[in-house]
Amino acid sequence: MKFTPESRGIIRLPSSEYGRSVLGAPLLYFPCKSECKLLVMAGIHGEEPETTFLLSRVLRAFDEPFDSVAFILCANPDGVALGTRGNANGVDLNRNFRTQNFSTEKVGSRSILEASRDTFLSPGASAESEPETQSLVALVKSLKPAGVLSMHAPMACVDAPQKTELVENLMAVFNLPWLPDIGYKTPGSFGTWCGEQGIECVTLELPRMSLEHLFDRYGCAFADFLERMALR
Repeated sequence: MKFTPESRGIIRLPSSEYGRSVLGAPLLYFPCKSECKLLVMAGIHGEEPETTFLLSRVLRAFDEPFDSVAFILCANPDGVALGTRGNANGVDLNRNFRTQNFSTEKVGSRSILEASRDTFLSPGASAESEPETQSLVALVKSLKPAGVLSMHAPMACVDAPQKTELVENLMAVFNLPWLPDIGYKTPGSFGTWCGEQGIECVTLELPRMSLEHLFDRYGCAFADFLERMALR
């Protein structure tokens, strides 16, 4: 792995389409060469584009697909393009999964971290009502990863029910604390769905900082971490 002037501009890894968004944008992922042990996903919330930015910058350091790590650079391309947390239908995709605790109650979020919940989205008329969710579920079931790393921001923690080896590695790479619980209910979330499928899902909440500082502080360490994971 090496960041060079030539590598900084584009992602050279081959991608595949796993579905289409509400507005018809391709849902892309970067497959691995063999059995998928880890799926890394960014951009399920459109108002967290820093997750897509950091992952994109890191992937540009590599010339070949990983042996056992696959990537989704942006699970909600319409939301990122529109600058909205939800998709083009106004649905919070991270509350739209078919889980035992799925609820049709409105989902509250905060316009800034320090604010009270001042923005409300739909979780969808029903579980997996959205094409982005349907396509992601089908992809995960096809790949059968042992674990998933879901990237979010800006709460600055590693959120997972148990402090596993993956959690401890991420804590070391990003110098972030572990939280066994994010502190509020997340019905219909991707993490809950993964848990019910027997898949370890770790949520990486990036800290609040500029895009340049995110890459400067974490780019090389994150790239090294992914390279090590591919060799496991």
